Amino acid sequence: MTAIPLHFELPESLTATKFLKKLQKKIDFEIASQQYTIKTFYDSFDWRLYSTDIICELNQSKSASHVSLLDRNTGTFLALEEQKDMPQFSDQFRKGRLKTQLSALLEMRALMPLSQLPHQAYRLNVLNKDKKTVLRIRLDEYESLPNRISLQVLKGYEKALERTSLLLQNVLQLKPTTPCSVLDHALKLQGRKAKDYSSKLSIQLEPEMHADEASIIIYRQLLRSMKINEINTIADIDSEFLHDFRVAIRRTRAGLSQIKHTLPSPIVAQYAVFFAWLGQITGLTRDMDVYLLSYKQYKEALPVSLREDITPLYEFLKQKQQQAQKELAEKLSSPTYRKQLDAWEQFLKKPLAKKDKGINAKISINKLADQRIWKVYKRIILEGKSINESSPAEALHDLRKTCKKLRYLMEFFQSLYPKEDMKSLIKALKDLQSVLGDFQDFEVQETNIKHFSEEMMAKNTPSNTFLAMGVLVQYLDSMKCKARNEFAAHFALFEQSENQTAFKHLFAHKA
Repeated sequence: MTAIPLHFELPESLTATKFLKKLQKKIDFEIASQQYTIKTFYDSFDWRLYSTDIICELNQSKSASHVSLLDRNTGTFLALEEQKDMPQFSDQFRKGRLKTQLSALLEMRALMPLSQLPHQAYRLNVLNKDKKTVLRIRLDEYESLPNRISLQVLKGYEKALERTSLLLQNVLQLKPTTPCSVLDHALKLQGRKAKDYSSKLSIQLEPEMHADEASIIIYRQLLRSMKINEINTIADIDSEFLHDFRVAIRRTRAGLSQIKHTLPSPIVAQYAVFFAWLGQITGLTRDMDVYLLSYKQYKEALPVSLREDITPLYEFLKQKQQQAQKELAEKLSSPTYRKQLDAWEQFLKKPLAKKDKGINAKISINKLADQRIWKVYKRIILEGKSINESSPAEALHDLRKTCKKLRYLMEFFQSLYPKEDMKSLIKALKDLQSVLGDFQDFEVQETNIKHFSEEMMAKNTPSNTFLAMGVLVQYLDSMKCKARNEFAAHFALFEQSENQTAFKHLFAHKA
């Protein structure tokens, strides 16, 4: 059975007044309300709501203001809550359906305004012969977009919905549309489109492309990601801007060290130092962000009797994060940073013919990718096999770094290989990285919580807080040991013959 259209777009020449006059000749209705309304669409910077087919709106008028979540495909309300202004984070909403849905999707990301649309909102009640309301119509008259009609069925009066929908299509010649078309139209007016940012790499390379040309394409995309996230990192909108900024830095450093000899050696050496410095100056702020994001987990790991005693740790971490963020913002606004980044951008813009050549500059990127991926993969297997129960923590940390290099190489070059094969191998690598990352994170957090307790002693911190922090250190140590004990099983899965055959088939026969 074909679904009955519920949403319609009016021709540009058809104003709300003209439409109402036309409609009045066909059906009996009353105008229940007419209000000047401001509709503002919100989403996270990386489109977490839109990507799961959800639209978030704040509708503000003189008489009411509410936040709503709608299904992007059907226009169905998923949640609605009275709210004067839009909170920045999901945990700032009142407890309820809206908060539950947003928290699961947004996590640590802030809601940011996408587009604001002032409009006149008419609410019409369609009446039957007995003057009972059998259908509700919403008419939105926008200043710069096509006007829209939405139908709301009332239980028991489905026939009225069907008749009115057919009337709008066949008699008034209105075009059915999708619930999300308003947002898409508004974004288009701004020169944007939905999902125009993702932290995931999507680099399109051709197999026979020269390696120097391909490496420039990779570095340009990474620089773009840095610049997109930079301003909001400085503004401290949410923690993920700095995270994505740092990921672009790490990927660039991996490219400079692993995409061998495609650019002039002096350039590689100069910018290896610059990006290492960037990694260093952003490290403390990111660490503090992670501790604050982990605080809820820390608290829940404690016995109930100690959970409130850990509160001074949160305040300590918050102050430390704010100070680190302030210092980072100053460094990212400094002439030193600006000059170096601008010079890197200008180098990447220069025509290839004017660049000095590395010894691998003119080989095909497919050949270089095969060589580099296969070499780093074999190194992971050797390093992983050498780790046993008595191996020091540094051995696992070194393997984690090697895994990162392979992951970045595979992400840089994934367009050169069959999509599903690369997806499967990257997933296997991510699973190994996960346990290595957990081991590293818990070890660092355990060490730093001990250091924080020493710093907090000078701040007249209550003694029960140190007791709670001691229990937290024990928890982190147990999680570190758990990750350490799980390493062998995860490595065995990565090393399994199926993966070895796949890596060899994709990379070794041409390397």
